[in-house]
Amino acid sequence: MTSPTTRTPSRFVRLARACNAHRWRTFFAWLVALIALQAIAAAVGTKQISSFRLPGTESQRAYDLLSQHFPAAKGDTDQVVFRARSGKLADPATKARIQRALQRVAGDKLVGSVDSPFSPRGQISRDGRIGVANINYRQSTNDSKVGPLEKVENEAFTARSPSLEVEHGGPGAEIVRFSNSNGPSEGVGVLAAAIVLLFTFGSLVAAGVPLIATMLALGSTLGVITLISHVVDTPDFAAQLATLIGLGVGIDYALFVVTRFRAEVRAGMDRDRAIELALDTAGRTVTFAAITVVIALLGLLLLGLSFMHGVALGAATAVLATLFAALTIVPAMIGGSGQFFDGVLREFDVRGGFRFWRTKRRIGIPGRAFRARRAVKREQRRDDGAGWRRWSHAVQARPWLAIGLSLVILLGLALPVLHLRLGSSDAGVDQPGTTTRNAYHLIAQGFGPGTNGSFLFVSELDRANDKEAAAKIDAALKSDNDFTFVTPPAISPDGKVATITAYPRTGPQDAKTTDTLNRVRDQLVPQLERDTRSRIEVGGFTASNEDFSNVVAGKLPLFVGVVVLLSALLLLAVFRSVVIPVKAALMNLLSIGAALGFVTLIFQDGHGAGLLGIGTGPIESFVPVLMFAIVFGLSMDYEVFLISRVHEAWEKTHDAHRSVADGIQTTGRVITAAASIMVLVFGSFALGDDRVIKEFGIGLASAVFFDALIIRCLLVPAVMEILGRRAWWMPAWMERRLPRLAIEPEAKPAPEPA
Repeated sequence: MTSPTTRTPSRFVRLARACNAHRWRTFFAWLVALIALQAIAAAVGTKQISSFRLPGTESQRAYDLLSQHFPAAKGDTDQVVFRARSGKLADPATKARIQRALQRVAGDKLVGSVDSPFSPRGQISRDGRIGVANINYRQSTNDSKVGPLEKVENEAFTARSPSLEVEHGGPGAEIVRFSNSNGPSEGVGVLAAAIVLLFTFGSLVAAGVPLIATMLALGSTLGVITLISHVVDTPDFAAQLATLIGLGVGIDYALFVVTRFRAEVRAGMDRDRAIELALDTAGRTVTFAAITVVIALLGLLLLGLSFMHGVALGAATAVLATLFAALTIVPAMIGGSGQFFDGVLREFDVRGGFRFWRTKRRIGIPGRAFRARRAVKREQRRDDGAGWRRWSHAVQARPWLAIGLSLVILLGLALPVLHLRLGSSDAGVDQPGTTTRNAYHLIAQGFGPGTNGSFLFVSELDRANDKEAAAKIDAALKSDNDFTFVTPPAISPDGKVATITAYPRTGPQDAKTTDTLNRVRDQLVPQLERDTRSRIEVGGFTASNEDFSNVVAGKLPLFVGVVVLLSALLLLAVFRSVVIPVKAALMNLLSIGAALGFVTLIFQDGHGAGLLGIGTGPIESFVPVLMFAIVFGLSMDYEVFLISRVHEAWEKTHDAHRSVADGIQTTGRVITAAASIMVLVFGSFALGDDRVIKEFGIGLASAVFFDALIIRCLLVPAVMEILGRRAWWMPAWMERRLPRLAIEPEAKPAPEPA
């Protein structure tokens, strides 16, 4: 019969017992899930998008009119750019070589038609050395597989020779480039994390547990993302971004569980009980931390941008999968590794040496005395933690100095955000040597920088085949000094719509091009609509980017407000304090601002861009939004890890000064290790070829670095010292009505029933 004082084991304790008791079943369940998901994903394939719809915007209305009234224009268009290294393109041998290659391209089943540089719809520069052929696909390149698109590219490249350069640009070329950009980022990140874990634990087995758990979770996640891509719009970088986030948080979540287990074992607890307590304490903490990250990521759905759905769901899946791995596979592997978890050599030393299978004699391993001395010193350092306590006392002794220094550094790093330009980087900032970048610069060289960022004017005519109205629009654009070339009007087969393409004097990333767009939309188009009684929509690369920025800016307050409010409510319920959530939100916004400023400094202003092998340009409009969601969630992770231990000490002592020092002492080492892993994992993604992934890698690595080094080591202890007991204040009426979410167990796990 159960004693009245015996508490029912928590769900975390029961989960730990089940996974520990059924170790191999748990491991093989994950393995089967991984294989099954990958097999299904391979069978159905990935459906990615690299262009995005913006419902309700002017540029989207222009594209919708185009697709409705120009059926042949539904497919995407690529460019094949030719440059004669000697002579001219019209030279007989060169021209014949180009035409043979384009005939091969035209015969491909993906291609609807090809406009040769020598045809009326083709382009040849004034000096006759650069020409552009248009490949008109039968469908969107998003609906095509990489292999057939790469085949089209290789067919165009058959024209290459020592005297003729051939490059490929456009959406199809970008898909091929992205699929072939296999930088060593993921492998380098995992290797760096393994080294940090090995130094942290001093055991190969203990270091391997977080890595194996995270790899199993990420492998399953990538299969799920493939399936998600068939349900919601999923951009090409969604899988890499989910991998980046999953690697960072997954290893960290497993690290915190393993660290708590080892701490309990060193304190003399039975290993099975230590597994249960680790999951009942650290498991609760990482669960709460993961929930805050998922809330921030799912907040992206509030933006109303369809392509963000795949990004949000994919990243959230990665976080949940790594959390579940930390709560299941980690206890199973800890229990299964037995005494070897603390070190293979150490366990052999305890047993008297190594023994071959089915033999009795043990062979001593050299260096036993050295390993014993090193183990004693390591345990003393862990138990002491005096370095972190001394640091906390030093900061708490001069809190205003620490706050002032922190704010100067963080606000100084955030200053570049004041001149942040949102947009979309074009092929001109692709990796040097890529064919997409070469094609971009050749087009700009031969026909002007504005050729890469044309304006598309789509006019819905008042009367069918109203050529007079179309001619008026054409004449007005040709007389505008901000355009270098304007194509003749093209009227749709049903006569209801006319299109005109105008090329600005400046490139698509130039701020003057955006100024031209705004002037045309605000002044020129309204006047033309009155004169011609037509409805005119302006689309094109620059117009789409500007519309995207406006959509994001309009939804940003709602997105930020909901994410901050929900996260603050969770902190309020857990820590029973009004001050802690406000402090956490403000500090997280500081780290986000500093990280965005750092990204602006590199990718827009160009400081250090050469080291990364990238060109400068505006920051992608969706990068700040995604960075906010991810960084806010990750910053909440460290807030929860640190404040939970401070809160635990406060509940025991009600000594505010001592509680902060105890929290820093117990979490300083593990937070440093966790932050180091995240910085290395995120930073390693800067080694890849894709500019967007580089932005995320540098941005997230810098955010974690600033958060762990400046905010957690300086700002938090200083602010908590000044607040003192007030940090834990909550009105009595709120205390009574607010639900209690326990992040620490109320009692130790109940023993197994006899």
